[in-house]
Amino acid sequence: MSTSPAETADQDRLSESEYRDRLRELPPSAKLVAKVLEGDAPLSQGGLAEESLLPDRTVRYALNRLEEEGLVDSRYSFKDARKQVYYLTI
Repeated sequence: MSTSPAETADQDRLSESEYRDRLRELPPSAKLVAKVLEGDAPLSQGGLAEESLLPDRTVRYALNRLEEEGLVDSRYSFKDARKQVYYLTI
């Protein structure tokens, strides 16, 4: 039985409760970045810094923590291939 890429992507998605459990243990900056991504994803690191009012370095740290937990993923921007944009995996 083979699975299509769309089915595989659906299987990789987190449930709402699993998302909240993983997020609960993270620092406040990571929670704020996740909250911003809930409403405005996908965003670049600069866009996240602007929306969250956090310094770039703090946003970078928060994104690294969120990626380690599997809560955020990234892809290259369609508008500017030099930039990555981030989105939640739920």
